[in-house]
Amino acid sequence: MKVILNHDVPNLGELGDVKDVAAGFARNYLLPRGLAFPYSPSVVNMFEKRKSEIEARKAEKRNASMDMKTRLEAEDLVLDMPAGQNGKLFGGVSNATIADELLKKGIQIDRKHIEVPGRVVKSVGNYKVTVRLYEKNEATLRVSVKGHVEKKAEAPKAEPAPRRRRHEEEQVQERQQEQAEPAPGAEAEPQA
Repeated sequence: MKVILNHDVPNLGELGDVKDVAAGFARNYLLPRGLAFPYSPSVVNMFEKRKSEIEARKAEKRNASMDMKTRLEAEDLVLDMPAGQNGKLFGGVSNATIADELLKKGIQIDRKHIEVPGRVVKSVGNYKVTVRLYEKNEATLRVSVKGHVEKKAEAPKAEPAPRRRRHEEEQVQERQQEQAEPAPGAEAEPQA
């Protein structure tokens, strides 16, 4: 079924695009939500009248995309992650990690638009990450992953008690009780 999009629809198109979609998708999702109109000459005329407005929106998105591209390419992202002594990270750096770090710097990018080489970075080093922007624009972000070794405060190891069998344990307990109890008939003498 041929439709003209009334709004930007992720993974389908933008406002004013003519798309051929499955009839069920159009009937059950796009048309009831007002995201598209069925393709007809009257709808085409309506969008022809709005063409200048649509082109202005697209030009604005292109300019914003170019601004974001220059900002991202000027940015060096440094991530400090816990790592082992051999340079392997505990965990990894994914597109979500990079999106969170960019958000801390005031740059909001959907994690789905960030392409990490090998999907996840697992070791310390410098990497180039691709960020997909509007249309075919892509920015290359330099990411430097630094590792720090977490030192654990080790408690001094106590020597383990010698292992004894149950009857030996009972004998030890009996000796301790005998030493704790005074002998019968031996009274404590009062001190003067």
